[in-house]
Amino acid sequence: MAMAEKIIIFDFGSQYTQLIGRRLRELNVYCEIYPYHHVPALDESVKGVILSGSPFSVRDGNAPHIDLSAIRGHIPLLAVCYGAQYLAQYSGGEVLPSKTREYGRALLHVKDRNTVLLAGVADNSQVWMSHGDTISALPRHAKIIASTADVENAAYAVENEQTYALQFHPEVYHTTEGQKILENFVRQICGCRCDWTPDAFVESTVAALKAQLGNDKVVLGLSGGVDSSVAAVLLHKAIGQNLYCIFVDNGLLRKNEYEQVLESYRDMGLNVIGVRAGSEFLSPLAGVSEPEHKRKIIGRAFVEIFDREAHRIEDVKWLAQGTIYPDVIESVSVNGPSATIKSHHNVGGLPERMHLKIVEPLRMLFKDEVRRVGKTLGIKPELLGRHPFPGPGFGIRVLGEVSAEKVRILQDADAIFVDGLKREGLYDKVWQAAAILLPVQSVGVMGDERTYEYAIALRAVTSTDGMTADWVHLPYEFLANISNDIINKVKGVNRVVYDISSKPPATIEWE
Repeated sequence: MAMAEKIIIFDFGSQYTQLIGRRLRELNVYCEIYPYHHVPALDESVKGVILSGSPFSVRDGNAPHIDLSAIRGHIPLLAVCYGAQYLAQYSGGEVLPSKTREYGRALLHVKDRNTVLLAGVADNSQVWMSHGDTISALPRHAKIIASTADVENAAYAVENEQTYALQFHPEVYHTTEGQKILENFVRQICGCRCDWTPDAFVESTVAALKAQLGNDKVVLGLSGGVDSSVAAVLLHKAIGQNLYCIFVDNGLLRKNEYEQVLESYRDMGLNVIGVRAGSEFLSPLAGVSEPEHKRKIIGRAFVEIFDREAHRIEDVKWLAQGTIYPDVIESVSVNGPSATIKSHHNVGGLPERMHLKIVEPLRMLFKDEVRRVGKTLGIKPELLGRHPFPGPGFGIRVLGEVSAEKVRILQDADAIFVDGLKREGLYDKVWQAAAILLPVQSVGVMGDERTYEYAIALRAVTSTDGMTADWVHLPYEFLANISNDIINKVKGVNRVVYDISSKPPATIEWE
């Protein structure tokens, strides 16, 4: 889908690259992220270019290189951290190892008040540094526009070009006026209209889907989650009853989720086919404990069942997927396609097996944008606010071997935890909550009897997009009540623990 205007972000491997994109989207500016070695056509729709940071040093022999000859002097350019150092190193300046550690908070002194990039930025505002090298000499025709106590060349501009560079990260929250700097760049320097809104996305996407799909039939695997639901409503808006949604109960869903999901779609006008197939997933999982092996078994079973059900619909031409932009970026990362993309991502294997064309209406949206688009489409808040749930479901929340009895135990414990969060008004303050059945049993005492039963770990995190996450400081009284309820009401559990690990170093899921 062509956009009227956009900003291109070149990724040199920084952990913050996606954050730059999200900040621009918050300014209602459409942007796309490309690895530094995949330069797209820079046509008139490209209003500006941003170079990201990087874990590399520009002084390394294997440092990433990009040809800027078609950009500098032709398109506004903002270079961030590594980008700023790259620009200096290869334009006649010099980059050397820092004499002092340049990591963390610093105060920015604006030296040139006539610089559009820093217009309205208060003197001594906080910025975030994260680099081991420093620009010791500016490139030709460049001038300092801002400094910190330890970094003289904290920001510079190139004369007679719309080229700017920052040794700090404007995209992170720690840079208090970073969004103002980015807004100055896209609005004042690049001339962006800043009109890329959820309403505009829905209008243009529905029109594009109508043109792309015509009267063809499309099949979509619904999960009950936010991404597939928003994708379904967008497609339904474009092609109506030619969209066929299949919701498979793999026996690894939350308690009563199958019935609840079907009920939630009933008044949305969607054509949904429900398939109960729990035994077809649980049987091949018997005796399997390795997480990736479990994922592959679950994924393979889903492909077989979905393919079987889809073939009952005549003349299907397209397979719709709820792919979102972080998935796209991961698959074309700086270091090539990721070797560790989880095998349950979307419906891996279906396109090859079914010989269908793929349509992905959300592939250019971040997770928070998907929710905003869903709100524009009138989807219920309770559906849009649902916590993320892994594709393999309880298959990876029952640690070790999976059985029907273990799933039953986890479903009951999870329901008590999630229902408690909702009842106490805590659910919407948590990005994702989970109960995990641990593959250990411990001694307990109930009445006059000793027990030897399972332990449940509770997990609740806050996050924006799942790339990083912090554990939630749930009230002690709440945790005590939930623990008491689980131990008293869930047969097979005699111990509850709470996970206080953040991501990184831990992941959100345990497997």
